[in-house]
Amino acid sequence: MNDVQFSLEELATLREHGVVLFADRVIFEAQPPMPAQRIAAIEALCAGPLPEALAALWRQTAGGRLDYDLSLPMSGNVESISWSELFWDGSDGYRDLQGWIEHEQELAEEAAKEEGRAWGGKLTHLPFGGFEYLDRVYAVVEPGPEHGRIVAWKHGLPPAWTHALHEDSVSTIAPDLRGAFAALHLDEDPLAPTGDYFSGQALLQYLDDRHQDHGLDLDLMDKLVAFYCRAVVDWRTPLADGTLRRLPAIARAALHHAIGTDDADLVAQLAAAGVSFDGPQQGSALATDVAIGQGAFAAAMALVRAGAPVARDALGNVDGQISPELTSALLANGAEPSVAAIVKCAACGAPASAHLIADACAEAGIDMPPAFVIERDATLAELEATLLEVREGTHGHYLGAEGLAERIEHLQTFRL
Repeated sequence: MNDVQFSLEELATLREHGVVLFADRVIFEAQPPMPAQRIAAIEALCAGPLPEALAALWRQTAGGRLDYDLSLPMSGNVESISWSELFWDGSDGYRDLQGWIEHEQELAEEAAKEEGRAWGGKLTHLPFGGFEYLDRVYAVVEPGPEHGRIVAWKHGLPPAWTHALHEDSVSTIAPDLRGAFAALHLDEDPLAPTGDYFSGQALLQYLDDRHQDHGLDLDLMDKLVAFYCRAVVDWRTPLADGTLRRLPAIARAALHHAIGTDDADLVAQLAAAGVSFDGPQQGSALATDVAIGQGAFAAAMALVRAGAPVARDALGNVDGQISPELTSALLANGAEPSVAAIVKCAACGAPASAHLIADACAEAGIDMPPAFVIERDATLAELEATLLEVREGTHGHYLGAEGLAERIEHLQTFRL
C-alpha cells in the first residue's frame, strides 16, 4: 500500500483539529499533551517506571479515541476487544483516567486483604484505555521481564449471551505499547463497508464534522483517511500467492469478508487455498454459526460443503429465511433439532425448514404438538410485548415494528 507522509505543518493542522498520529495509528478527539508533573505523579503510583512508549504517548496527547479492530485469544474464544478510548483526566466516559486508577487501587487493596497480606500501595498494572466497564487495556508497570507489556482484560457476560465470554479473562496484546498499536487493524475497508456498523464509522463522522463545521481542509482529510486505511488487513495478496493458510488471523479477516458479503465463491476459494475453518471465528462461534446468525446462507452452505464444522446448536442461530436445503445439510452434519429452532424458522418465514426440523425432533422422540405449542406461545408473548414497546417508543428493535409484526403473523399462521 502506498506510503503516506505528513509535513510538520500538516501535523500541526491536524493537532488543531484534535487528531494526533502515534505509532502509525490515528487518535482523534486527542487531548492536549499531559503535563510533565502529571506524568510524574502517575509514575509515583506505580511499582516501577512508566514504560517509555506510554510516557511518549502522553507527551503527545493526554488521551483520546481510537477506532480500530482488535481480536485476541481468550479462554478458547476469539474475542473482539473494544479499545475505543485512551483514558484521560476529566473525560465524560464511564470513568476518567484518575477514576480508573483509583478503581484499580481499590481492587488491589481488596485482593491483598482477601489473601491476608499487606498491600504496598503501588500498582503493578496501570489502566490507560478500553471501553466503559467491559474492556480495559493495561500497561505492566512492575519491574521484571513483563515490564511494559500491554494486556487486555474483558468482562464476562451472563450465560444468555450466546458465544460470548462468561468469565472475566485476560490476554496479552503485545510486549510494548507500539506493538499494541500495531495490533490495531481494520478487518474491512471503511470506505466500502459490508454492513451498517463498522470500524471507521466514528472517525469518518468526526472528520466530516471537522470539515463541515471547523474548516478541516478536504485534501488533508482525504490524506488522513488514506493513512488510516493502511491498517486494512490485506488478505487478497496472500490468497493470491498461496500463503493465506499459514496466516490464521489474516485468513479470519478474509472469512469475515466472505460472510459479511455472503460470498459463497470466496468461501470456496478459501477452502481451495487450504484455509482451515476449524475453531472459533467470533467469540466461541464457529464460522457456520456466524454465517447463519447473519443470514449469510449462501456462505453457510459453502462452508458446510467445504467441510467446515457445524455446531450442535447451529439451528438456534437462525434469524432469517433459511432454505430447506441448508437446513437439511446442517442436520446431516451435526446440528441437533430443537423445538426452539422450529419456532424460530416458522417466525422467520421458513416453514419448509421448520417442518424438516419438526420431523427430526419427532424422530428423536420429542412429543411434538404440546412441546411446540408451549414454545410458540412463549415466543408469541415475547414478540407481542416487544412490538408494543416499539410502537410506544419505549424501546427500539433491529426488526422494527413491521418486522416484529411479520414474525408474529408467521407464527400465528404456521401449522405443524
